Amino acid sequence: MRVLVAGATGAMGKQLVPRLVGAGHEVFAMTRNESNKAALSQLGAVPTIADALNRSQVESAVRTAKPDVIIHQLTAIGHIDTRHFERSFAATDRLRIEGTDNLLAAGRAVGVRRFVAQSNGAFTYARTGGPVKTEQDPLDPSPVSQMAPMIAAIRHLESAVLGADWTEGIVLRYGAFYGPDTSMAPGSAQLEAIRKGKFPIVGDGGGVWSFVHVADAAEATVAAVDKGAPGVYNIVDDEPAPVAEWLPELARKLGARKPMRVPRFVGRLAAGEPGVVLMTELRGASNAKAKRELGWRPAHPSWRQGLQVS
Repeated sequence: MRVLVAGATGAMGKQLVPRLVGAGHEVFAMTRNESNKAALSQLGAVPTIADALNRSQVESAVRTAKPDVIIHQLTAIGHIDTRHFERSFAATDRLRIEGTDNLLAAGRAVGVRRFVAQSNGAFTYARTGGPVKTEQDPLDPSPVSQMAPMIAAIRHLESAVLGADWTEGIVLRYGAFYGPDTSMAPGSAQLEAIRKGKFPIVGDGGGVWSFVHVADAAEATVAAVDKGAPGVYNIVDDEPAPVAEWLPELARKLGARKPMRVPRFVGRLAAGEPGVVLMTELRGASNAKAKRELGWRPAHPSWRQGLQVS
C-alpha cells in the first residue's frame, strides 16, 4: 500500500519508516525540513516537504502521495519541565489540533482508506479507580490545570480521528517511550538525573506507569496499517509498575544509590503539581486489546529487561 507518515523524523518515525518499507509498503515521509530529505531517502522513503500547520502544503503533499493510509506521528516534545508542563507540550498540542485537522482534511480529499494517529496512554487516564485502565476507561475529566491543555489536545485528536466516518480511524495510545532517541535512551538527561540521585520518589510513589520500547510501538503501528477494527488501542508493555517499584530498579541498574523519598509538598515545590501527579496518581494501561486485535506482541514485554542504561 501507499502510506504517508507525518512526523517521519522523530524517535518513532526513525523506527517506523524502515519497518513499513520492509513490510513492502510504498512510504512517503512528510517533513518540513529540506535537510531531512537525504536521511529519509536512505531509509527507503520518498521525502515530501510540508509544514503540518500549513493546510495548503499538507494538501499538496497528500495529493502528490495519494496514500491509502496516513500515519499521524506529529509531536514536538523535547525536555519536559514538569513545573511548566503546559509550556513543554504547547507545540505538540498545536500539532495534535491543527495538524490533525489538516491531515484529515487532506486525507478526505483523496479518499484515504485508513488514518492511524499517535495518542498518549501514559499520562492521560482518569486518576481514580483501579491501577490499570483499558480503552473503555475515560481520559482524565479533571486534570490539574497545567496538564489540562495536553489532555484537551488529546481529546480533540481522538474525537476527530474516530469521528471521521469517511475513513477507518485508529488511535494508538502509546505508553511512556524508552529506547533510541527517546528521553529514556542511554545517556539521556533523565537517566543521568537518576544516576546522580536527583530523581526522588515523591510521596508513596504510587503512580503507575506503562512503558513501551519505541521499536515495539513501531511494530504495533505497522500492524495497525491493515489490522484491527477502527477504534482505540493501548500500545504498552506487559508490566505496568508504580514509581516506587520501577525507579529504584532503574537506579540499581544505573549503579546509583536508592532514590530518596520526599513528601508531596516538597515534590510540589521542586516539580510542580504535574510532577506530583506523575509520581503519585497515574494509572497504567492494559495491552490486551492490541494483542488480541492487532496480533501484536511486544518484543520487550517488560521494562525490566528492555530498558538499557548503557
